[in-house]
Amino acid sequence: MEFNVKKLASDAGVFFSRAMQFTEEKLGQAEKTELDAHFENLLARADCTKNWTEKILRQTEVLLQPNPSARVEEFLYEKLDRKVPSRVTNGELLAQYMTEAANDFGPGTPYGKTLIKVGETQRRLGAAEREFIRSASISFLTPLRNFLEGDWRTISKERRILQNRRLDLDACKARLKKAKAAEAKAAAVPDFQETRPRNYVLSASASALWSDEVEKAEHELRLTQTEFDRQAEVTRLLLEGISSTHVNHLRCLHEFVESQTNYYAQCYQFMLDLQKQLGRFSGTFVGNAESASPAAATSPPVAAATLPAVPTIPVVPTIVGVPSTVAEGVLNPNEVKPPASGTRRARVLYDYEAADSTELALLADEMITVYSLPGMDPDWLIGERGNQKGKVPVTYLELLS
Repeated sequence: MEFNVKKLASDAGVFFSRAMQFTEEKLGQAEKTELDAHFENLLARADCTKNWTEKILRQTEVLLQPNPSARVEEFLYEKLDRKVPSRVTNGELLAQYMTEAANDFGPGTPYGKTLIKVGETQRRLGAAEREFIRSASISFLTPLRNFLEGDWRTISKERRILQNRRLDLDACKARLKKAKAAEAKAAAVPDFQETRPRNYVLSASASALWSDEVEKAEHELRLTQTEFDRQAEVTRLLLEGISSTHVNHLRCLHEFVESQTNYYAQCYQFMLDLQKQLGRFSGTFVGNAESASPAAATSPPVAAATLPAVPTIPVVPTIVGVPSTVAEGVLNPNEVKPPASGTRRARVLYDYEAADSTELALLADEMITVYSLPGMDPDWLIGERGNQKGKVPVTYLELLS
């Protein structure tokens, strides 16, 4: 117990001594050993890396999990070394609600069928989001977090040790300077030995005492300088390792971008498939045909304000020079002829499987000729590949000038 108290008192004395010395340095009342410019640049670069890594890490966590309560819960589970419970994504929850609604409204009704289709797509979107979050956490967040909790803690610890070594070195320099000044002052007293012999004896003893103090201070300074140089070298090697950290984070950043690209590409493809299932042509949605009955035609008229507007099928006018099958939304490739002008080249972005004989199947990156005909849906074009022709969706093409 006595040893612990003495050690605690000693540590407290060293702490207050260093604190006082550090304060005097800030006020310009004490000398400070300056580090070389290269070392200072390494320190600044390390601090910059740490600060921006923290900001990027926090904002990426917000991107992957916008709910702050969920982020706090996941953080606590990780600190307690417990498995984070599986969380339902917003897309999966929406898919569940749509499926339950379709069962209530009737899965055989047009609304129920559409709810089921959209719900299935939302479920696939939610699953893709879950996979993206998992992949981004492993390939990007974990390396950043490991740097902050591992390498950076080691660097911070060695920097604190270096700071203490520097304070000890400056303290030894101050003691040596003080001892040399006292020795010089004591050595000047023997000039009065003829008139004051007693003072001469005293001054000679004091001069020898300060000479011993100077020798002792010089020895401590050499030891402290050696420890400082050794710690500076260790810290410098760790700081130079920041370059390797940047290379590792760069690789992780590429993996994060690849994961995000795959996620958005999946979402885009899912929505294209859903759009294809729900209908390709504008104006094809009509109300429930079963709701119209013969009795409705003979019923007395009702004020327009009491009933919602009933969508009607638009009448497509006959266009001179255009096959009637095109105007009606049905394409016979043998009847279609390219216009004299207005054809363009297009590059196919994604594979497309033709739904029927009026459409043209596409392969990614191939080049085709496209053009539009009057009366066609603006979301579709006529595509030609050699002797093959058919309708192609505009969203699958990159039109070239």
